[in-house]
Amino acid sequence: MYFLYSVQYRPHLCPRMQPFILLFWLLLLLHTCSQTFCQSPAQSPAATRTKAPGPPPPPAGPTDTIQILLKAGRFLSFVRLMKATHVDTQLFSQLNSSTDGITMFAPNDNAFSSLVAGAVGSLNDREKLEFVQFHILPRFLSISDFQTLSNPVKTLAGSDRKFPLTITTSDNSVTVSSGLTKTSISNTIYTDKQVAIYEVDKVLVPKDLFPPAPPAPAPAKPLAEPDPVAPRDASGALVTALQHRVNVVLFGAGLYIAAHVMDP
Repeated sequence: MYFLYSVQYRPHLCPRMQPFILLFWLLLLLHTCSQTFCQSPAQSPAATRTKAPGPPPPPAGPTDTIQILLKAGRFLSFVRLMKATHVDTQLFSQLNSSTDGITMFAPNDNAFSSLVAGAVGSLNDREKLEFVQFHILPRFLSISDFQTLSNPVKTLAGSDRKFPLTITTSDNSVTVSSGLTKTSISNTIYTDKQVAIYEVDKVLVPKDLFPPAPPAPAPAKPLAEPDPVAPRDASGALVTALQHRVNVVLFGAGLYIAAHVMDP
């Protein structure tokens, strides 16, 4: 090596110092070798272990229909009814256990303000539940799916005979009818291939819960005023006829008597 060569071929160095210099360079060489070529596997960068990947994140839960309606900002009345009747819990369970999805016709707040005051409040708990469920279909329907529906359509309220709902299409319009109210889809609030929420401008009023009022009876015909000339009854007419005949007879008799008295 160079340092050995430099030590051996420098005549001006003291011969006694050369062994010490040689020993110094040998110790330095060993120290360098121990740091570069004799590292342990734990210290080697190549031996560093990579961290194992963690478990995958849990899958997302069912769509939260309440949060969607609240975010839209104009369905507070319908949201209150859904929570009061626990329909929100029913939808969460159904979406979590089935792949059929749901379709919701959500009346906006203006639709509820158009109802007769106290109409919904007069229903009992079971009727309120059916009232909210009547606005929800137990399967996902896109706008194009409405064109191939068979009426009446079944809702979460139950039998399509007791709660019939009719859906028809015309051009780009979808009309929904309960038999008492008819409205059209005015906006698509949300759709994700499992949940479809459509805005309607009228509350769907089922006939079974709000039967139409019976028609008002026809006004009674006024009684005809009696004719002052005509007799009031048959007996009065007979008496009048007899009196007329008596008068005629008396008049004739009077003429006969007068004629004989004046005749000498």
